[in-house]
Amino acid sequence: MSERLDRALKNLQRLISNLGEELNLSPETDYPVFFAENKTEFDFITRALFEVGLIDIKRTPQITTITLTVKGWNRIAELERTVSGKDSKQAFVAMSFNPDLDNAYKNGIGKAITSIGYKPLRVDLQEHNEKICDLIISEIRKSRFMVADFTGQKGGVYFEAGFALGLGIPVIWTCKKTDEAKLHFDTRQYNHILWNDETDLYEGLLQRIGATIF
Repeated sequence: MSERLDRALKNLQRLISNLGEELNLSPETDYPVFFAENKTEFDFITRALFEVGLIDIKRTPQITTITLTVKGWNRIAELERTVSGKDSKQAFVAMSFNPDLDNAYKNGIGKAITSIGYKPLRVDLQEHNEKICDLIISEIRKSRFMVADFTGQKGGVYFEAGFALGLGIPVIWTCKKTDEAKLHFDTRQYNHILWNDETDLYEGLLQRIGATIF
């Protein structure tokens, strides 16, 4: 339900240009504005948005007049920050920087991301003048999705994956099969791509990215 309210709110933003502007809708004909199937659903969603303080409403038998509240505009801003990477072609890669995994990145993760039409970003390969933690946060926010490889069980990878999940950014979980038993119980529930070599990793990622990122 919360997702439907957010979608309705975003659609209102497209129809309301200015702060304080009123939008007149007919429940009989304009119910698709709220992705509703009929007037009853329209009235339900309108009431729900009002009750949580996102809109103000005035009603007549034929017309519902809607104004976005300050809380509503703030929620829209929050949603825009959350999906800031939605149209990005960048994929953030969280993994151990152990040289033993360089081939896994080059011929597995990086190759799969590039093959599907995205640009992989691993922060240790970037030139920058920022604090590394600030750069990580910034680049995750800009990314369409993340590939998080837990081989080596690095705490930073767990943090980065959790941060991405909190922003609503899709995370694709991978781990070398020999490390599977070491996965933390909090994340073991996620469907990891378990790989033996770079070919396994490349093929598994190619399928998963193609199936889940659009």
